[in-house]
Amino acid sequence: MRPLRALAAVLAAIVLTTLSISSAGAAQPSAVRPATAVCNTYCDGRDPALAAADRSPVSVTLFSRAITLHLDDTDAMGWASITNGSPADEVWVDRSFDGGRTWSSGSKLGDTTIPTGQTGWRTLMYNNDDWANHGIGALRACGKASDRSDIACTAWARTTWNAGNDRTAAATAEMEFYDYGTGLFDTTGWWNSANALNSVIDDISVTGMSSYSYAIARTYSLQVNSGDGQFRNDYLDDTGWWGLTWLAAYDLTGDTDYLNTARTDDDYMASYWDSTCGGGVWWSTAKTGKNAIENSLYIELSAELHNRISGDTTYLQRAQADWSWFQGTGMVNSSHLVNDGVNGSTCKNNGATEWSYNQGVLVGGLTELYRATNDASVLTAAEQVADANTTSSALNSSAGILTDPCEPGNCGADGPSFKGADLRGLSKLNSLESSHPYTAYLQRQASTAHANDRDALDQYGLDFAGPLDSTDAARQQSALDALNAGG
Repeated sequence: MRPLRALAAVLAAIVLTTLSISSAGAAQPSAVRPATAVCNTYCDGRDPALAAADRSPVSVTLFSRAITLHLDDTDAMGWASITNGSPADEVWVDRSFDGGRTWSSGSKLGDTTIPTGQTGWRTLMYNNDDWANHGIGALRACGKASDRSDIACTAWARTTWNAGNDRTAAATAEMEFYDYGTGLFDTTGWWNSANALNSVIDDISVTGMSSYSYAIARTYSLQVNSGDGQFRNDYLDDTGWWGLTWLAAYDLTGDTDYLNTARTDDDYMASYWDSTCGGGVWWSTAKTGKNAIENSLYIELSAELHNRISGDTTYLQRAQADWSWFQGTGMVNSSHLVNDGVNGSTCKNNGATEWSYNQGVLVGGLTELYRATNDASVLTAAEQVADANTTSSALNSSAGILTDPCEPGNCGADGPSFKGADLRGLSKLNSLESSHPYTAYLQRQASTAHANDRDALDQYGLDFAGPLDSTDAARQQSALDALNAGG
């Protein structure tokens, strides 16, 4: 498993259904944007009597009072209600533009009280999203009794706008982690952001929903000159992840800037191939080891480039040379699973943990290499690893659910991204073969995660079989990859 590096700390998810906050307001939300009116089809403050629909996905009870969030999926707006209450009881809507982690301080949208002689009341309607500013929002209903300081809030939820099916809902939830100011995904790190963007690009390809295509050019323009430029840094696997992401962007958009960046990334990785241990790409520019992941990525990136560049020989030779070296190390063990790296002394398989992403990335790379060469031995090797990946008890629960060795528990900042990358590679091989032998497996992962590992906002946790532990952009990426592959 990759050692921890300077990754963004995971922010605490503010999704408690009941909050007890003193009247002094010691616990205050962060101000993520001014509490100004939002106008989409309609402006904030619309009368709920005009709502085209009324769906109530979440509610909470406080001192016998029912506080409910109502959503109008047709117009992408929501409102809050309180019932079984007393005059002067308060109810309002909170709106977040980062998946419920923070919300506008002091906004209390539509803050109102139950009138004299009534036992219930409701707010006006407020937009879920801020389309003009790429604000992907979430709403919750909050309220309190007039004679107590306790506040209760529902879980965060949203309308079905850009969330009409499992895949688009998961993509929208992923984009709730997207920081428009940086072009990266909050709550996770640099290489994980590459995977998160890749999952969103794949979702656009799979579903046809292009609402978030702006993130491709946005991330590129904001980050292309960071680090060593062209999405290169001190870690060759990071460079490989970004290279593959920009190839996916090129396939979707046809923009040759993305293709050229992928070429630059591959050339950079090639510069860290040397004769130590007979070949292979180093994991870092410090040359601290040679491992499976950066070499699998190098095979895949090189083969993909060859398959997209007419008349190429260089990238094909790189992919073939790395696969030949990879085989010689024995990193694909006798069980046809990929161990984590090579021993620096023996230059052979180090017997380290069999992580999911080491399987799927190699399968994806060999699938691309087979496309390039039509070499049956390459396809056989891909099938052997894929078969072991989908059946081995080392990586699957007794119910056949993909499970990394760090689960259940703490997979750190890197581990939550692994399963998605694995399933993305398996999906490539499954699409290549006419019999689609892994369809049932891929569908099982998607349906299990959707049924057991998801909250009202369509944010997913670590363990596909559940229960939901916590949410972040890396966990969401793996779930989105699962849904893209088998949803």
